Amino acid sequence: MSAALQLQLSALGRPVLSESGIVSLRAEDASGSFGIRPGHADLLTVLNVGVLSWTLASGQTRYCAVRRGVLMVTQGRHIDVATREALIDDQLKRLSQTVLTRFRQRDETEQERRNAHQQFELQALREMLRCLKAAPYPVSTMARTGGTA
Repeated sequence: MSAALQLQLSALGRPVLSESGIVSLRAEDASGSFGIRPGHADLLTVLNVGVLSWTLASGQTRYCAVRRGVLMVTQGRHIDVATREALIDDQLKRLSQTVLTRFRQRDETEQERRNAHQQFELQALREMLRCLKAAPYPVSTMARTGGTA
């Protein structure tokens, strides 16, 4: 088994945590929950809204709520996590009750905004098509005459 794991965590490009002496880490992606120990194969995965947990050599377990992100394992011991939001706490219950709910609500709100924006774009395209179909001159004729009939 190789040396202990080293975790680098950043949120929106800003360093949040740098910790070494980690004996195991747990995370969750679309396929479910997974664990990483020293000597793990290189890995790149997309994280869901969830909690990272890691255990230090001292036996202490730490937690970090993440709002989606990317986790990368290199050289069997380096773990880099890039996420939109991260909150570290030693109390899993507190993270689960408050932070994860807030992160999920933000994701839902952003999805609703994206959907509304897509509906607006679609309506604008429909209106442009309606105007083009109602134009008294074919578009190709207007283009040849410089926009005048």
